[in-house]
Order: sequence, then structure tokens, then C-alpha cells
Amino acid sequence: MPFLGPLYALAGFALFATHDAIIKYLGGTYSPFQIIFFATLFSFPLVSFMLMRDATQGNLRPVHPWWTTLRTICAVIAQFSAFYAFSVLPLAQTYVLLFATPLLITLIAIPILGEKVGIHRLGAVVVGLVGVLVVLQPRSGAEFSIGHLAGISSAVFNSLASVIVRKIGRDERPVVLMLYPMAANFIVMGALLALVYVPMPVTHLGGLAVISALGFTAGLFMIAGYKNGDAAIVAPMQYSQIIWASLFGYIFFAESVDRPTLIGAGIIILSGLYIVFRETRRGPDSQTPVLRTRSRGATAASFRISLFLRRAKARG
Repeated sequence: MPFLGPLYALAGFALFATHDAIIKYLGGTYSPFQIIFFATLFSFPLVSFMLMRDATQGNLRPVHPWWTTLRTICAVIAQFSAFYAFSVLPLAQTYVLLFATPLLITLIAIPILGEKVGIHRLGAVVVGLVGVLVVLQPRSGAEFSIGHLAGISSAVFNSLASVIVRKIGRDERPVVLMLYPMAANFIVMGALLALVYVPMPVTHLGGLAVISALGFTAGLFMIAGYKNGDAAIVAPMQYSQIIWASLFGYIFFAESVDRPTLIGAGIIILSGLYIVFRETRRGPDSQTPVLRTRSRGATAASFRISLFLRRAKARG
């Protein structure tokens, strides 16, 4: 049934949006360092169960140590930046900034993957970046803040991390690409925890466990989505998060979506959809870096969906 793929993806992104709303709620009390540390701690058992099924031979030493190190650094920065942005910015505004990721992937794929990007996709990137400027334009009672910088930073570093995975993913074991960023988050955030730690009640610790469970479960839904649907249809489902962000923001945080955010969101989403359309048309002549970036990134229980899809396809 062709509609199953998009439905699974919509369910996955709804879980991701709920995941982000809890981050925002806890971010009003706790530092992102503390949130990421405990969310990563709770994620280790979930990811470990998944990795137990990895029958590939080898050890935990990366085949491409420098690329793996750079990707790990990018993943840590992207996750911290996203968590901080969710904590201090309206949910919808944060999503709009993160939606710039496909635009940046298109650009970064040129030097790293050798992707040839024509005038159409470059034009779409320029138009999309104009949409980002629309969102960031000064407005009454709001100025460019560290939160906006964090949202942009998360998009940039998540894009770079995604392109690196496209470059080395066929050589590296999934366990390496999954565990290194998690271990780095655990070590770095744990070291910084002493500077910002605030005692947490059991209910808030439970909220962190829920963040991990939601991120992990959403990833499973995304795997099901791509197994049951075409990437060109499943990938654009990420933009449904703006609906959930507007709804959660209004109900739980008394947020409203202003006109610049709506206009910018429309421009960025249309640009992203056009890039997906162009990559679909190019087919084997393109690396299709956006279509093949199937993991959302910046989640507590993040794992690379494309790696498990590739492995399942090889078994099939």
C-alpha cells in the first residue's frame, strides 16, 4: 500500500515534535548540557538492543578516523545547538531554521561528495536562504539572539554530519557511526554537568526518559516509512512538524506564529521540496544527498536510518 510510507513518516515526525516540546518544557528549568547528558544515558540501552542485531564483522575502530571524528564533533554541536534553540525560541521558529538543513546539504555535498549542482538547485538554495533571512528579520519586541544563532548552527553542523555519513557510510559499521557521537555526548556533557547541575524530581527524570524513548521510536517509524514508501514522497513529510510545533506552541507555551515566520517557512519549504523534486528527476546521475539523508538528527536516541535500510536491503 503506497500510502503506508507517508503515514509512518507522519507518525514518526509527530513523535519527534512531541520529543521537542518536552525538551522545550524542561529547557525552561535545566541547561541543555544536563538534558542531553541524561537523555543520552537513557538512550544507551535502547540503541544497544538495536546494535545487538548487527552481524557485520569487525571492531569499533573507524575505517575513516578523521572523517568519523569530524562527524562526531558536528553531531555533538548540532544536538546541543538544537536543544538550546528549542529551549529559548518559539517551537515553530526553531523548526523553520532547522528546515534550512536540506539547502545546506545541497551546498556542502558539492566539495565533499563531488555532487554537481545545476542552476535550478542552486537557485532553490538561494531562495531558501532568503526565507531564512525573512525569519530572522528584526521585528517589534524581538531581535536576533543566541537562540537564532543556535538554530542556524544546528542546521549547518547537522548538514555537514549528514554529508559525511553519505561519504563514509558504506565503509563504516553502523555501530561505529552510532556509538561515537553518543559516547562523545555522554563524556562532554557529563564533564560540563558539574557546572550547571540542578537536582531533578522523578517526574522530570521521567520526562528525559520519555525524550529518549520518543526519539528512538520515531526512528523506527521512519525506517518503516522508507521501507514502505518512495523517498521522494516520504522525505517531505518532515515539514509536517511545523503544524505540530504551531499546535504545541499555542497550547502549552502560549506561542503564536508571526507573519515573518509564516512567510519564511513557506519559502524554505517550497525550496526544499523543489530540491527533492530535482534530485528525483536526476536519478542515478546525482548523489541525491538530500533524498538519502533519512535521519532527522539532533535527537537523544539518534541513529542513522539509511544504514539500517541499506543493511535490510542487502539481506533481502
